[in-house]
Amino acid sequence: MAGRVEGKVALVTGAARGQGRAHCVRLAEEGADIIAVDACSQIGTTKNVPATPDDLAETVRLVEKTGRQILASETDVRDLPGLRAVVAAGVERFGGRLDVVVANAGIATYALSWELTPEQWQTMIDVNLTGVWNTTTAAIPHMLAAQNGGSIIMTSSVAGYRGYVGLSHYGAAKHGIVGLSRTLAVELGPQNIRVNTIHPNGVNTLIGVNPPGVPFDLEQIMAAHPLAAQVMAAALPTSGQEPEDVAAMVSWLASDEARFITGHEFPISSGNQLM
Repeated sequence: MAGRVEGKVALVTGAARGQGRAHCVRLAEEGADIIAVDACSQIGTTKNVPATPDDLAETVRLVEKTGRQILASETDVRDLPGLRAVVAAGVERFGGRLDVVVANAGIATYALSWELTPEQWQTMIDVNLTGVWNTTTAAIPHMLAAQNGGSIIMTSSVAGYRGYVGLSHYGAAKHGIVGLSRTLAVELGPQNIRVNTIHPNGVNTLIGVNPPGVPFDLEQIMAAHPLAAQVMAAALPTSGQEPEDVAAMVSWLASDEARFITGHEFPISSGNQLM
């Protein structure tokens, strides 16, 4: 039985581990060849354990295990010329087409808004918002040239539809992704390219894990704020997700099963949006 995206080509950023790796593997299992991009380095003021070249190599191994092909590159989404070169190389290798874009790469740092440093603010916007624009800017010309339509999926967050304590810069970027997505959905609609955002909540990845002895700033900030628990509440008893839970939504949005879906925001948040 053919997979949901059989014979298609998908670009995934932030592909070395976590959600990005899960997207690569799920889309490959569903029949796609993969262009995988990750900076594989510590970025700016982040404190979490960074992805490594070995992590990206493991994504390659897992995709190849499915029988699909993958082109992987250590490229930062802030590097538009670099992204353009990688995407062009992938499109050439995989027969001149690009059908799916998963703009997933992102970082997280934490502070109350007025205590953020200019570097924290700017790096967040550069990676989590401009990096998404860079990804689509590098990819869309190839999608248009192939004339196959397609699906662009942007990883926003629950912080992309409400305010979260300690995440004003992150929230600003994730809200910005929604605006970008809605505009691209209109601009690309006539070419049958769909654009949507997904909004996970508390995915079990290393983005929130610091090296031993380095405190996790968000826990301290939220513990001291009277509204933190209210904002984090969910309707279902288990509010966190595994990367594979998010990848299931991505595979559906990438497929023709979602061919009439564009310009929408999809919470993957156990009903957090209701609380």
